[in-house]
Amino acid sequence: MEMYGLKTCDTCRKAIKALPQARFVDVRAEGVPADVMEAARAAFGDALVNTRSTTWRGLSEAERGGEPAALLAAHPTLMKRPLIVDGATMHLGWTKDVQAALGVS
Repeated sequence: MEMYGLKTCDTCRKAIKALPQARFVDVRAEGVPADVMEAARAAFGDALVNTRSTTWRGLSEAERGGEPAALLAAHPTLMKRPLIVDGATMHLGWTKDVQAALGVS
């Protein structure tokens, strides 16, 4: 299991604590592999872009109108977090539904 997020993100910290067996990948330092990002975009579409983030609020209107894939490539911190990859299954965020699907209480 791999978890993509930011080590400074409170939500990611909660997920790391609950899933100690997951390998954590800091997207700011290491990025997200292209194949994982493509699979995540196919699974979650535009929901992959976190429009409530500080990074999003710092973008100009012209930048916000860009292609989501290009935005995520240029600004990996725009990705909603955490992105959890468990084999062929992907989960986005740390909601109660995701926690239940991963067997975390």
